[in-house]
Amino acid sequence: MTRNQPTQPNRYLLAATLAAITIVSLIPRMSFALDAERDDIKGFIDELAVKHDFDRDYVQLILTQSETKQKILDAISRPAERTRPWHEYRKIFITPKRINAGIKFMQEHADQLTRISTQTGVPAEIIAAIIGVETFYGRLTGSYRVIDALATLGFDYPPRAKFFRGQLKELFLLAREEQLELTELLGSYAGAMGPPQFIPSSYRAYAVDGDGDGRRDLLSNWDDILMSVANYFIENGWHAGTPVAVQGSSDKSFPVPTGNNSLKMTETVGSLTNRGIRFKTELESAEPAQLISLEGEAGMEYWVGFHNFYVITRYNRSAMYALAVFQLSDALSQAHATLGIAANRTDN
Repeated sequence: MTRNQPTQPNRYLLAATLAAITIVSLIPRMSFALDAERDDIKGFIDELAVKHDFDRDYVQLILTQSETKQKILDAISRPAERTRPWHEYRKIFITPKRINAGIKFMQEHADQLTRISTQTGVPAEIIAAIIGVETFYGRLTGSYRVIDALATLGFDYPPRAKFFRGQLKELFLLAREEQLELTELLGSYAGAMGPPQFIPSSYRAYAVDGDGDGRRDLLSNWDDILMSVANYFIENGWHAGTPVAVQGSSDKSFPVPTGNNSLKMTETVGSLTNRGIRFKTELESAEPAQLISLEGEAGMEYWVGFHNFYVITRYNRSAMYALAVFQLSDALSQAHATLGIAANRTDN
């Protein structure tokens, strides 16, 4: 061994030191309390106090009790709708376990779903499928404090800070209107709450009192929850008795869209047919339609979405989400038909 060669213990020490430095550098910020002295936070407090008559000290106290969380920032940067191809995304929701749980859920809430479907024209399977996709029928409603989620995204997520700061304002208003304990509300990383995962603005706009008790409880009251999901669709233009979507195919001469699917109904049944897309429907030629192309396991899949498909995308701005809801609802409808249980179909 030469004088300049490090000894064995020194090499181990050097390796351990380098490893420790690497590990520390990779640890993300876990969380930190909001600084009420920041100009943007001061402006938010002023808005609630001046425009909405909140006590300034109360708003400041709530905000200083909230935290910015790196985990929330990480989660919003990789939603499944943007990071997975359709054939992987579909496997999350169209499974025997979720279908069987949906059948049980519909049996448990049969009277409520029948009444609401009859009253609104929104099929029971669509309502159940929304709850099934969103929270596995109310089992997975989120473990983030909603105040933390919206404060994090509203003040420390520049790409959508304006939107989430607006939702934070809506949360304060909602808590006051519905007498909710603001700091105890739990939900998703994006601030969505309860089995139907309504964000605060949607809660305020679309929630209804389904059982007439004078409250709109989307956290635990299933009469309110199911009726509010149906009301969301009605308010966004649901057409009772019309189809959602149908699978199609192309004769290859049609320039099939690639990349992100547009959610705008820029085509009609007739225009798609004339351009070589083959699909079955009894809708008139002038009815709005949109071609959706998705990456399936065996190659590209083509679907034609109709007006009600578009309505489902108002719940979540994703073609894959809407198709997952439709396919789960269709699976629930078929399972009910097999069991001999009356069900409202969601396709023709």
